[in-house]
This record gives sequence, structure tokens and C-alpha cells, in this order.
Amino acid sequence: MDTNKNSYTIIYSIVMVVVVAAVLAFVSLSLKDKQNENISNEKKQYLLASVGLGADANFDSVIKSAVVVDGNGMVVNKADSDVAKSEAFAISTSEQNTKIKELATLAPEAQEAAKAELRLPVFIADLPDGSQAYIFSAYGAGLWGPIWGWVSLKTDFSTIVGVKFDHQGETPGLGAEIATPKFSNQFIGKEIFANGEFTSVAIVKGGVKEGSTNQVDAISGGTITSKALEASILNWFEAYLPYIKSLQALAATPMPLENEATEVAETAENGENK
Repeated sequence: MDTNKNSYTIIYSIVMVVVVAAVLAFVSLSLKDKQNENISNEKKQYLLASVGLGADANFDSVIKSAVVVDGNGMVVNKADSDVAKSEAFAISTSEQNTKIKELATLAPEAQEAAKAELRLPVFIADLPDGSQAYIFSAYGAGLWGPIWGWVSLKTDFSTIVGVKFDHQGETPGLGAEIATPKFSNQFIGKEIFANGEFTSVAIVKGGVKEGSTNQVDAISGGTITSKALEASILNWFEAYLPYIKSLQALAATPMPLENEATEVAETAENGENK
């Protein structure tokens, strides 16, 4: 073949493109399992971080159970704890975020059916001090790309145990600060309810008001990302609200007299046996 002809150049280019594409496809497929494993491990670390634990904590010992709920507060997954945890873990929060945003565009009569289609993960953590925490997801759009995170609540379903946020492309030193402990530690002890009313958490510029229980300082120079994160938390917790209120109602329900009597008797018996 005459290498000086245009046809040679064209054929050579086509062959090289095909060969390079095939090599890249092979490498991508070969690494897919490892990439998925890394994504899974990172997600586990985020969940642990949201309750104040490091990567050295055993995920399965801390996160022993999970549920998947819809926008009407109904639990929709299997009762088996391992299956439930797998189902909750596999949920794409980006896909659910699209559905949450679409809710606001629907007529009231169509919203209930749409809420029933939501699949929202909730993880239940058994903490080293013997307490429990419920971990809720959040997802939204930052300045340059997606932002996401996990917010854990005490069993009063108002007080924040901890949070963990991350992003895809926020500006280093500005919006990217949402992923730092300096920012996330502000959320510890804040509350998403005030006097029984849902308030979510406000990320405010110019300093937190004295005595505020639901405000944290915005990132200096990262106001757009801060407000985007505030909106993400609000939108997702509004979606979770029917489920959270059902848990609050259950926690406030008086113990049946027969159960109370049994507990008193067991307490007395334990005291005598000491």
C-alpha cells in the first residue's frame, strides 16, 4: 500500500481508533468490579462518619439494619435485615432526587401516588455507647456538580448526631469545604424540629444567631454551595417527614399497662437477684 495516499491515512486512523477503543473497553470492564467495590467501601465510610466513627469501625457491627421507605412514610422493603440493608444500600440517591424535585411540579392529587414511588434509604446504627442513630440521605446540585451526604439523628428524631457531606466538583477552599470536619462538626447537636414543628437546618451567612438550635455558619466564599446544601437537606427531609413523624408518634405512645407491669416486675426481680 502506498503510504503517501490519503486512503492509507484514513485506514490507519480507523484501525488505530478501533484498537484503542477495544483496549479501553477491555480495561474498563476488567476494573469494573474493583471500581464498584471502591464505591461501596467509600459509601460505608460515609455512613460510619455520619455517626462519628472512623474507617476502622466494623460496618456490619455498627449498621445492623436498614429500611426503605416511600414518601408516604411506609416501609416498603423486606423484613430480613440483611436483605433490607442490601436494598437500602443499592438505592441510587441521584435517581430518587429527580423524583423528589418532580413532586413540586405535580398537582396535589397526583403527589400521593408519586410519593408512593419514592424509595428512600434509612440506616439504623448501633453506637458504641449503647445508643442508636437513624441515618438519612441527602442529595442535590451544587455550584459545579452533584453534592450529597448523610445526616444521622438521635432516637428523638430531631437532634443531629453527625453528618458527612461530599461533592463532585466544588471549588477547593470554597464550596469543597462542605466535606471538611470544620464545617460538618457544626451540625452536631443541632435540631431539625422546634416546638414540634419541622424546621430543617439553616446554613446562614454572617454568623449563627445566639441560642439558635437549627443554624450553622455558611462557608466563607462558598455561599452558593452552602445554600444548595441547605436546600438538599430540606428537600430530602421533607420527603422523609411522614416516616420521621410516624417514628416520633411511636416513641411518644404510652407503654401498654400489661407491658409496663411486666417491665416493673422484671426490674424488681433483677434487683432482688443482685
